[in-house]
Amino acid sequence: MFRKILVANRGEIALRVIAACKDLGIRTVAVYSEADRASLHVRFADEALCIGPAKSADSYLNIPAVISAAEITGVDAIHPGYGFLSENAGFAEVCEMSGIGFIGPQPEVIRLMGDKQQARRAMDQAGLRLLPGSDGILKTEEEALACARHVGFPVILKAVAGGGGRGMRVVWEPRAMGSCFHQAQHEAAVSFHCPDVYLEKYIEKSRHIEFQVLGDNEGAVAVLGERECSIQRRHQKLLEECPSPRVDCALRRVMGERVSMALRQVGYSNAGTVEFLMDQEGQLYFIEMNTRIQVEHPVTEMVTGVDLVKAQILIAGGEPLSSVLSEPFEPRGHAIECRINAENPQTFAPSPGRVTQFHLPGLVGIRVDTAIAANSVIPPYYDSLLAKLIAHGRDRAEALSRMQRALDMFVIEGVHTTIPVHQQILSDPDFILGNYDTHYLQKFAREQPVAAGV
Repeated sequence: MFRKILVANRGEIALRVIAACKDLGIRTVAVYSEADRASLHVRFADEALCIGPAKSADSYLNIPAVISAAEITGVDAIHPGYGFLSENAGFAEVCEMSGIGFIGPQPEVIRLMGDKQQARRAMDQAGLRLLPGSDGILKTEEEALACARHVGFPVILKAVAGGGGRGMRVVWEPRAMGSCFHQAQHEAAVSFHCPDVYLEKYIEKSRHIEFQVLGDNEGAVAVLGERECSIQRRHQKLLEECPSPRVDCALRRVMGERVSMALRQVGYSNAGTVEFLMDQEGQLYFIEMNTRIQVEHPVTEMVTGVDLVKAQILIAGGEPLSSVLSEPFEPRGHAIECRINAENPQTFAPSPGRVTQFHLPGLVGIRVDTAIAANSVIPPYYDSLLAKLIAHGRDRAEALSRMQRALDMFVIEGVHTTIPVHQQILSDPDFILGNYDTHYLQKFAREQPVAAGV
């Protein structure tokens, strides 16, 4: 088992990892930028080092600075959390070369799944269904147009090295291909330093379903059910629930077997998420895999009773899956997560500033993952996530009821937040019935303007 772990992240996920380490009796080292000097992850870690100025490229993404901090403090391993360096195969390789454990998959698997086109081929060979699309990278708009005509409009262009909704463009008709192709290439180059794009058939009324997995170093893989992540804005998730209202027991079992078999074939270890789009007929199509812990992992934890972050650490330390999951996990009830962001609820523009009032809802079945407190300063340099509010109930109706009450009792003042957006979503009849898809939020925003307030 590891003796000391460096947490190469910030905010609520850094605190989440620190808490898991404390449960396991492992000492922790926090790294922080100058803007995060007063952050809670710095306060609660056993040691802390500043690794650079506010800009991510000069601090949290600065691999030499992170490795130097790890070597200075004598850690055994690094947990990257999500975002930043979590899916950087080069960083995982540097950790290996430095004799530092990387709490995540092997570098070659991160690289395979990070290249969306290679990931599609690997999952196709492993038996997962793919959306019709290009066989490789599209070099010109003429190639893209020919492929789109073959697949049938509408189509979506995606960055090969993409993520987070960047480098993506939906093309509805042939005459729009030229501008969309060059926009996708440009955004991919700026965001990921790689302009390569590929193409898939675009499903207009799709649902976003993802399966949580754990794999060990012996080749064992467990699939811990699915999450519904269809409430999105510009491909950024806003609300998630587990299990999906659209997946029944038979489909869950079949997909669990297929995903498990696919990941055994690629030799996957540690935590990960296999993501699918579901069409109106209920068919699931593989779109990508995230080789890290997900923002929305708490809903799976609440339903399965499995501490996914502790599982990551134990697996990376050499524990077999049979030991990590010592008891068979059975889904218990339903869980919903609302991402509370520091954003204007009408425009979704970031709202940095100082939190003047902060009150957590203390209710049965409620969990809050956050690194915010009264007088915390929300800097403009990073993701706008303030807190993850999670409600668990015996069934979906009870989880919805608890979430509605928790949102009413969650007080954050001094900055705008997305709490009003969530309140209106959870009171909407279509959402209550589970009748929604990935376009729900756009439609909902048009029909019901959200009140703003600080």
